[in-house]
Amino acid sequence: MGRTYFRKAALSVCAVGLAAIAGSLPGLARALFDSRPLNQERFAILAQAVGTDRWKLLVLEQIKTRPLCWEERQDGLMKPSLNNFDFTGICSRYLDSNGYSLRTSGKDAEKRYRLRLKQSRNGLALQAMDSVRGGGITVARASNVRRDKNAFVKLTLEPGWSLERRSYKGRTLSHVYFANAEPLNTLLASSRAQPRDSSLTFTASLPQPPSQPFRQRRTGQRGPIRLTVIPFKP
Repeated sequence: MGRTYFRKAALSVCAVGLAAIAGSLPGLARALFDSRPLNQERFAILAQAVGTDRWKLLVLEQIKTRPLCWEERQDGLMKPSLNNFDFTGICSRYLDSNGYSLRTSGKDAEKRYRLRLKQSRNGLALQAMDSVRGGGITVARASNVRRDKNAFVKLTLEPGWSLERRSYKGRTLSHVYFANAEPLNTLLASSRAQPRDSSLTFTASLPQPPSQPFRQRRTGQRGPIRLTVIPFKP
């Protein structure tokens, strides 16, 4: 028992040390990890409606064949059926940046790139946003978008993108990548060259200024002249 305890403690210290190095040296962190391809059919990239206008990204993985972790409803939205049973060992959930991140050209993207969901009149887009310099890359899209607290919207990866698994020195980890073989600069340049969806910003529009009655200017310019109507008498 003592050996088992010390072995677990050593592994825990090693993991903490690795995370500390990765956090303090971003360039080194990008080179620390490798990735492995995944069976894309075992995963679902989903958007969950939050509040009145926000969306939350999550990724579900089907580890065992049955029972199903998600099911498509007749209206095209996805039912999270894993909520109806104990999904331990059957399904995996990746809910935030601890569970998924961006990887391009075989390297982890810098931390300033954040995955964000943005809605427009054309649908919903998952974008890798540069939180420092602005701009972003579209990673996945959904056209069938409806807000339903009991269902999720399924997103489809853009061409060139796939899900991969993080690995370290041959050991497979649980972290999932949104991965593209192209360099980040190439993807950014291609994104800038494409026609911009002007509606793919904020879902709330600016309020219109209140209408005001016409006032005659006092700068010497004359406004419309009111004509007196004289009734016609034969």
